[in-house]
Amino acid sequence: MRLLIVEDDVRMAALLKRALEEDGYAVDVSGDGQEALWLGRENDYDAIMLDAMLPGLDGFEIVRCWRAERRWAPVLMVTARAGVPARIEGLDAGADDYLAKPFSFDELTARIRALVRRGTVARPAILEAGDLRLDPGARRVSRAGTEIDLTAKEFALLELLMRRRGEVLTRTYILEHVWDFAYDPTSNVIDQYIGSLRRKVDRPFGRCDIETVRGAGYRLVDSAEAGPRLAR
Repeated sequence: MRLLIVEDDVRMAALLKRALEEDGYAVDVSGDGQEALWLGRENDYDAIMLDAMLPGLDGFEIVRCWRAERRWAPVLMVTARAGVPARIEGLDAGADDYLAKPFSFDELTARIRALVRRGTVARPAILEAGDLRLDPGARRVSRAGTEIDLTAKEFALLELLMRRRGEVLTRTYILEHVWDFAYDPTSNVIDQYIGSLRRKVDRPFGRCDIETVRGAGYRLVDSAEAGPRLAR
């Protein structure tokens, strides 16, 4: 397993490299933001430990760039900024986990093992389907560059459809993931919210990407594949 350690404290980086190599990992080290960005682009790492505060580019900007370029190596953000806002910023930028300094080496290696198990599947910080874009961190939705104002439930429903793009989601599945288990399954609330989403994200743009699959549920198709057509 190959790891990238991005840490500008030379002594700390050397200690981590030696300890992780003793655990059987192949380890690359960088202490500079620009170099780390390049290494993450050029190599397929099984996990990356990324310091948030670096010379050149900071860790938040680096992970944003990797995710925008569809580089999905799992990232553990490490920093002395232990406050909640810093953790939120790192996770919303695209990091998979967050560890505050000072930390236990045993905890670090346990988190790295968990990230390696996760693999390099796509985990975009910003969801896209054709010209439809949803930013969960900023709570913003846009289509073809036009901002779309959604209620909290509309946003949650669209996020679910985009995360499972192309899959048919049953009414029960939607209720359980957007509302709750106790919600009345005979209610027409899903139909109402699907209709509302279509009026906001489909019809003004000549799309019909939120599809009804008769007897099964709903799905969001990729607008690039679907092409412009009249909404149903």
